[in-house]
Amino acid sequence: MRIALLTYSTRPRGGVVHTLALAEALAALHHDVTVWTLGRGGGFFRPVDPRVRLAVVPFPDRPGESVGERILRSIALLREAFTPSAYDVVHAQDCISANAVERCVRTVHHIDQFTTPELVACHERAIVRPYAHVCVSSAVASELSAGWGLSATVIPNGVDYERFASAMPHRAGPFLAVPHSAVHDPEFVGLEQPYLLAVGGIEPRKGSLDLLTAYAELRTALPDLRLVIAGGETLFDYRDYRAEWDARAAALDVAPTVLGPVDHDALPALVAGAAAFAFPSTKEGFGLAAMEALAAGVPVVVRDLPVLREVFGRAVGYGHDPASLAAALLHAVKEPDPARRDAGRALAAAHTWEAAAHRHVEFYSSLPPA
Repeated sequence: MRIALLTYSTRPRGGVVHTLALAEALAALHHDVTVWTLGRGGGFFRPVDPRVRLAVVPFPDRPGESVGERILRSIALLREAFTPSAYDVVHAQDCISANAVERCVRTVHHIDQFTTPELVACHERAIVRPYAHVCVSSAVASELSAGWGLSATVIPNGVDYERFASAMPHRAGPFLAVPHSAVHDPEFVGLEQPYLLAVGGIEPRKGSLDLLTAYAELRTALPDLRLVIAGGETLFDYRDYRAEWDARAAALDVAPTVLGPVDHDALPALVAGAAAFAFPSTKEGFGLAAMEALAAGVPVVVRDLPVLREVFGRAVGYGHDPASLAAALLHAVKEPDPARRDAGRALAAAHTWEAAAHRHVEFYSSLPPA
């Protein structure tokens, strides 16, 4: 089967991680797979199995470009370069790539709410135009059904379990940021102190302000605990939100360490060394970063959302606001539960990319001819 998987970036965002892992698993099943993407900052953030073909469309930065303009340029460039007739299945993984093709299937990882007009239109078209849909959880499939009357096939994410389960906790030394990152001090040292880790950058959907407030509360009981934020490369402009976050940090008298994007090979050790992993996202489809932390044996606390209850069950702690997040994180750090840790590892190990690839092949085989 000739399969095109389309994504919007080469940087380590959740949807891009998903696309590459799925592509490699499909290629391991002897399918002809090509990943199409926009080359934001160059090639992919990690090496890709050579059995997967890569089509990276150059996407140079344009200083002063608005978010709306960037979205429209992204769609136009990918549409111009893409060759749909070369494939049996065209599978878009996000809003931008779904707008760049006329006929595709679409994975709806989560349902966003935008205010930028171009993004609002992009999001709507990317839901209603595809002729078939996949969701990574039943909760998101239910949102799709309730909001648009669409029926989606549910195929959960896989997890690179061994990569995180075998990681040795990092206690000191450099964490090198990936090229083209905006990290001011890429050589972060001094992780001898216990640290609370969040992955995904500083943005509204990640619940960053709530995490900051929860961390300030935690410092009362755990004055030596540090907050480390890793990751965070996106199309969107969150400078106002980041400014609010910085002002809140100053008002709370806390100084989190913001690493920015972390080298692919260094991430598992960073995760494995955390005293706890915080995942206070307000919108998620599955929670891959939190599942990776479970694979590493790290206590995880997530926001109490239906989708995360579905995916994680009793393997994690929950909070719905800064106070309850702080309470759950305090319990996770001070009284880690071996039974919960073992349940988390088992849950993560049960989600394999091989299984996800087999289910995608079944889904593709059920589709009407192109």
